[in-house]
Amino acid sequence: MHWDDLIRGPQTVDLASMSDPVLVREDGTWPYTLPSVADDADMGVTHVIRGDDHVANTGVQIALFKALGAEPPRFGHHNLLTTASGEGLSKRLGSLSLKNLAEDGYEPMAVASLAVLIGASGAVEAMETMEQLAERLDLSAISKSAAKFDVSELDALNRKLVHGMDWAAVASRFQADAFGGQGEAFWNAIRENLEKVGDANGWWDRLANATPVIDSEDRDFLVEAKAMLPAGDVTSATWSAWTTAVKEKTGRKGRGLFMPLRKALTGMEHGPEMGAILPIIGRERILARLP
Repeated sequence: MHWDDLIRGPQTVDLASMSDPVLVREDGTWPYTLPSVADDADMGVTHVIRGDDHVANTGVQIALFKALGAEPPRFGHHNLLTTASGEGLSKRLGSLSLKNLAEDGYEPMAVASLAVLIGASGAVEAMETMEQLAERLDLSAISKSAAKFDVSELDALNRKLVHGMDWAAVASRFQADAFGGQGEAFWNAIRENLEKVGDANGWWDRLANATPVIDSEDRDFLVEAKAMLPAGDVTSATWSAWTTAVKEKTGRKGRGLFMPLRKALTGMEHGPEMGAILPIIGRERILARLP
């Protein structure tokens, strides 16, 4: 049986060298071989893209299409995916099942982008929609060698997608009163620090319930800075105005100026931009955390 494979090019399967396919099991149940052909013919399926472990099956199925008087679809057999260590993916490897990846917080488009674009020429990039991914897919560029599904690559793609999401895209995943009712402002402040959307909950807990870290050599400086906190509402402009005034009064600058304030207000040395999160922390918490 001959066909022009969309990915592998001209293919030949010698049906005479194969045992007759099992169309009905001894117990009367049907394997997929004939039912899938009947369904595809009935539904007018024009293209079948599947793993290259089905090449021999395709020769049999094309013969069945013709035996039923139906036009066979175009077939394409892509390379198989393996783990990063080269182990074949299987149902036994539950950690990389779609269900487990979803439960672990990976975005569907991150998984789809990696699964489709690895093993093909061109960079593996996070596509935001299936339409964009379809435009990137070039069947002729897919390698015949197995492609490694590396979770570290998936992490990078997931970060890229999450960092580009606006509040409207994720709001439904949180309760209406999440993040002190400051959902959009909070999300915009911390999204570039997230690996996954669900990590926002952890960041809120850290910022809302931070334990101040105050080094003894910075205590007097923080007391002075506290007295200089600008009056009125805390806004995105407050941090710049505050630190500029503190710098002029104390002579501190750079890390010596910003780090003691960050550690006292967030309990951390690193995190979102202070100008963005200061309104989220709010005046009451700011004053409570400074000595």
